[in-house]
Amino acid sequence: MKKSTLSGIAISFAIFFTSCNNSTNNQTTTTEKMETKAGVTKTAWGNTDGKEVFLYTITNAKGVQVKISNYGATITSWVSPDKNNKPSSIVLGFDSLSGYLAKPPYFGAVVGRYGNRIAKGKFKIDKTEYTLATNNGPNALHGGLKGFDKQVWDATPASDSTASIELSYLSKDGEEGYPGNLKVAVRYTLTDDNELKIEYSASTDKATVLNVTNHSYFNLTGDVNNSILDHTLMIDADNYTPVDTTLIPTGEIKSVKGTPFDFTKAKKIGLEIGAVSGGYDHNFVLNKKDSSLSKIVELKDSISGRTLEVYTTQPGVQFYTGNFLDGKFSTPDGKKINQHAAMCLETQHFPDSPNEPKFPTTLLLPGQQFHSVTVYKLSVK
Repeated sequence: MKKSTLSGIAISFAIFFTSCNNSTNNQTTTTEKMETKAGVTKTAWGNTDGKEVFLYTITNAKGVQVKISNYGATITSWVSPDKNNKPSSIVLGFDSLSGYLAKPPYFGAVVGRYGNRIAKGKFKIDKTEYTLATNNGPNALHGGLKGFDKQVWDATPASDSTASIELSYLSKDGEEGYPGNLKVAVRYTLTDDNELKIEYSASTDKATVLNVTNHSYFNLTGDVNNSILDHTLMIDADNYTPVDTTLIPTGEIKSVKGTPFDFTKAKKIGLEIGAVSGGYDHNFVLNKKDSSLSKIVELKDSISGRTLEVYTTQPGVQFYTGNFLDGKFSTPDGKKINQHAAMCLETQHFPDSPNEPKFPTTLLLPGQQFHSVTVYKLSVK
């Protein structure tokens, strides 16, 4: 494998919406007055693995709030008003730790050490082969049986009125089969311009592979009873990576032209999904030519009037239409989370890159640092 520097992965979200006086938590209809004091508040949320878990609410000067747990560095709530000024959460989440301990499919969590899939749970660095847990059919998925999403992170809130918190985690050499002691940190900052920035940094003492992303599930209507198949989507990608029956890339980079994967012009998600076996769960090769921050997605919903724009420095985005959601989990107000109730837009390096030398490398070496940015920009008309 070519030992080129991984630019890294960091994720930033931006929220631009009209100020409101009430908010809801995670798909609920119950409203509560929003905090107006900028900064970070902390609430005890239980414990697991002998460690305390907390829920942090970061609030900017406009009273906008995002809730984050140190369990999995998880975004549990992202509230905005719709075109009728009715607030609701546009991401799936729970209002208690127990919901996450029941192992939902990565709702809002940071996933790693390697987000997405690695074929047959094996890869090589130089001549050394590493073996991972195969927790997704014959393949490894999202870091293994106990990836970053199931770890309790250390949290350091800002000491002043800055709406910011840093979470850090040491992934020890050999954890889930990955080499190297990896120090990873994620900083969430909510600016007064309603930008939620999520910045990742990491370093390792041994050559390893790394592909970290955030796994939020979006439904811009704020109601899981409304399918995301009626959302309109544009992806600035002329190519995608086809997959086999186990969702591992074949190694090809194929044109989207004339296929159901062509979202270069906005169309409803449900328009051609029936022609895609199992639904969309594919990596799109973005048209961006370098690591600059570029707009790569625009998602619209007519019911709420919300638009979500995605900007990233990453080379790919995994578009997933919630194909495996099956009603096993429910929102805090009791609504079943069924297939296509929400969707993911995971900015990333490509799946199975450690086994595909032609893909952008995910190799991280001692002495290297990585950093990248993703911005989710929300507006309402």
